[in-house]
Amino acid sequence: MIITRAPVRIGLAGGGTDLPAFYREFGGLVVNAAVNRYVYVVLSGNHHGSVQLTSSDFSQFLNFEAGADLGASDDSLALVRAVLADFGVSAGVDVFTASEAPPGTGLGSSSATVVALVKAVSTYLGQHLSDQEVAERACHIELERLGAPIGKQDQYGSAFGGVNVLRFARDGAVEVRPLDLARATVDALERRLQLFFMGVQREANEILREQQDNVAEHRTVAPMTDLLDLARETESALLSGDLDRVGDLLRAGWERKRVLASGISNERIDGWIASALDSGALGAKLTGAGGGGYLLAMAGEGQEDRLRRAMLREGLKPLDYRLDWSGARVLMNSERQAAHA
Repeated sequence: MIITRAPVRIGLAGGGTDLPAFYREFGGLVVNAAVNRYVYVVLSGNHHGSVQLTSSDFSQFLNFEAGADLGASDDSLALVRAVLADFGVSAGVDVFTASEAPPGTGLGSSSATVVALVKAVSTYLGQHLSDQEVAERACHIELERLGAPIGKQDQYGSAFGGVNVLRFARDGAVEVRPLDLARATVDALERRLQLFFMGVQREANEILREQQDNVAEHRTVAPMTDLLDLARETESALLSGDLDRVGDLLRAGWERKRVLASGISNERIDGWIASALDSGALGAKLTGAGGGGYLLAMAGEGQEDRLRRAMLREGLKPLDYRLDWSGARVLMNSERQAAHA
C-alpha cells in the first residue's frame, strides 16, 4: 500500500498570469502559499488484474477489466483515469482518493489530486521524481492530456509546498523561488490572513475559458499586466514582513482580477468583500478562478477577531489553517517495488 498526500494552495498575487494565453506572450508571475488541507491518495496492487477506482468526494466507484482504456473520459474520476493512462498503468491496482478541500472551492484541489496521484503512481512504479518533475507531469496531464483551460500555479504550489514565487517563462518553463520568510512573518501571516467558505461551489473552467479568450483577444492585457507588477510588490512586502502592504496589494489585485471575466464576481460576492473591508480587513479577494469558493482576507493588526465575527454574521464559515512546508509527500509505502519496476 502507498499513501500520498498533497496540499492545496491559496493565491496571494498574480493569479491568472499563469494561464498559457498570457505568459506565452508576456511572461507570468504568481505568489502563492500551500496550506495544511490535503488531498490523499491510497494506491495498492491487487491480485485480480482489474483497476478499481474509488472517490470519497464524488461517492463514486468504477471497476475496469485489465487492459481497459482508461484514457479520455468526462466522468468525475477523469483525473484518476488520466494519471493512470499517462503512466501506462492499466491493470492490477486499487486507487482511493479523498480531499479535505471539496472540488470547486478555489483552493486548487483538482490539481492537488493530480499531484498526489502522480506521486503515488510514480512511487508504485519505482520512479523517483523531483518536486519539479511531479509538478511538470501534473501540468502535462491536466493541460495537455485533458485539455483543461487552467494555469500552472496550482500544481507547482502543491508539489513544492511553502510560500513561493512562481515565474512562468514565455517558452513554458517554470522557475520556483521559495520565500525564506522570518518566523514572525509566518506567525503573523497565519493569524491575519483568514479564509472563509462562502458555501458556493462553482465550475471554474467556464470562467477560465472566458479569461483565456479575453487575453487572446487583448481585451484584458492592461489589468493582467498590473497583476504582474502587484505580484512583484507582494514578494517584496512579504520578505520585509510588511503585511499591511500585502493586504493593500491583495485589495488592488482583486480590483484588477474581477474585470477579467464576467463570472468572477457578482453582487453577493461584492457585498461580502465590502463587509470584510468594513470590518477590519485591509484587503480581500476570492481564491482560485472566482465565482465562489473561499474568500481570503488580510485582517489589520488587532482586527482578526472583529473580521471573523463579521464574516460569521454574514453566514460565512472560517477555515482555520497553517501553512504547509512539506509539499507532496509519500506517507506510507509498503509495496514491493521490484514487482512493478
